[in-house]
Amino acid sequence: MLDVICRSQRGRACNYGREGAALRTPLLLKTGAEGVTGVVLDGRGRTVRILGAEVSVDPKCKTSANSGVSAEARTKDGISVLRFPLRGDEVLPDDSEVLIIPNGFDLKEDFRALCDQMVKAREVAGFGRLLGVLGLAEPADLALLIYMGVDIVDDGWCRAAGTCGMKLISEGRIESKGDFSEENVRAMEEELSKVDAFLGAGRLRELVDQRSFSSPVEVAALRVFDAEGYAYQEECFPTVGTRFSCNTVQALRRPDIVRYERMMAERYVPPEHKRILLLLPCSAKKPYHTSKTHKLFASAIHTAPHDTLVHEVIVTSPLGAVPRELDAMYPANSYDIPVTGEWKPEEKERIRRMLKDLVSKGHYEKVVCHLGEDRELVEGLFGDTEVIDTVVGDPVSPKSLENLDKALRSAAADMEPVDYMIDRKETIRSALGFQFGRDVADAIMDGSTYGVGRFPYWKIFRDLPEGKGRIQLGMMSPERGMFSLTMDGARILAGMGRNTVQIQDFPLKGSLFAVGVEKADPSLRIGDEAVIVCNGDVRGVGVAAMCGREMEQLKRGIAVKTRHKLEG
Repeated sequence: MLDVICRSQRGRACNYGREGAALRTPLLLKTGAEGVTGVVLDGRGRTVRILGAEVSVDPKCKTSANSGVSAEARTKDGISVLRFPLRGDEVLPDDSEVLIIPNGFDLKEDFRALCDQMVKAREVAGFGRLLGVLGLAEPADLALLIYMGVDIVDDGWCRAAGTCGMKLISEGRIESKGDFSEENVRAMEEELSKVDAFLGAGRLRELVDQRSFSSPVEVAALRVFDAEGYAYQEECFPTVGTRFSCNTVQALRRPDIVRYERMMAERYVPPEHKRILLLLPCSAKKPYHTSKTHKLFASAIHTAPHDTLVHEVIVTSPLGAVPRELDAMYPANSYDIPVTGEWKPEEKERIRRMLKDLVSKGHYEKVVCHLGEDRELVEGLFGDTEVIDTVVGDPVSPKSLENLDKALRSAAADMEPVDYMIDRKETIRSALGFQFGRDVADAIMDGSTYGVGRFPYWKIFRDLPEGKGRIQLGMMSPERGMFSLTMDGARILAGMGRNTVQIQDFPLKGSLFAVGVEKADPSLRIGDEAVIVCNGDVRGVGVAAMCGREMEQLKRGIAVKTRHKLEG
């Protein structure tokens, strides 16, 4: 029986049990270890033990490489064995609980094959089985392998390298004289404990970024994995999360960062009534609006009714551009990055690319730039539109703030201010569009719907016909970092077939467990709003605790943390 107890992107920690015994992953199988779990080495090759079940892993197996047909798994006592290379469409029997691939060494120096085969191995195993890869792991690449989706590794390569005088540490390999076998195994155990800690904190990607510098192969593997394995990784990246650091160039290519840019391009539309684009620098404190710097900016912006015409956009790395209405959402509310005043080419390119897209979709007539020395980042993006610079020295100096106030007043002098109710409604529409898509945002914010409250504490209400009162559709809070829907709001999503989880017909008394899920929207991500539906009726709404495909494949664990449910 498999229970996933925590997740960090594609990495995970699991409890696995059978016949009264249990183990926890990520797991290091030790060669020659006594007991019910380990690797036994004899004249016939290696035998893997998992909680007392045994399977020989070295007899030759047909593979797609040498037979031209899909490999056929050997399965014994719930443990299946396949060999690399995989085609990705191999089928395991229903009673298979663990997939072991014994020839991981074949991928040791081939970073492209490593990325390709790890994705295929996890796809073959699915979410409901443990995946073990033997003969591959060492301390320097352990974090990457777990991040790629491996649950079980062994100490075989570490021991072999140690007997050849190679000392293995988390930072790389050191050639010397002597036998370092046992020392290498201890280094693996130490690294595994670090992986486990980062995994439990939801920050495994940060450790992977650190360890990737251990060798050229590791650097290349992560680059290829980010570029070619984006869809595979993104499926398990949550849409809410803990604080994370972007301290390397490769961290700029994290799937959640790339996803943000794609969502901005595909979903986000600026409020139509915003006619003045105001470019602001970021702040170390997140969300930006809570920082002293941005509170000072606000004191210069919100001085008269013209503020409804102003669209605040924060220019930053690694996210490029963040509209004010999204600054309490993930990942804008969660990242840390070293600020030195130096911009990498990739950072500059993202900023310019995203601002160019934003301007093409907006209705801006004037641009006010409060970036100071970073003005060069936006040079030439606005065509014939006049750009007014307002910074003198420090962006929060009295003179700079005075200039900002005057520039906004001047820019809006010939414009008619927009009513605050309209401003709030349209700004909420843009934020909803980023979260759910523009069509859903339009369906929620129809002619009878409006927002109340001050950012970021918005509530969405809809007036009922014939003066019969109003209903609440949802609300936003910085604690959640996105909009949370009521049952009435959830019915709008369900009617459009979005974010739905189909369940069997049973009373929903609390959180929804995976065993009760029949079908789930494959676009659901951990942290998304999830609408629980049975026979077309909305039974509940809450927060997805698994991605959509995982809900369908697992039989244990919470699939949706229910917030509201149908009573009775």
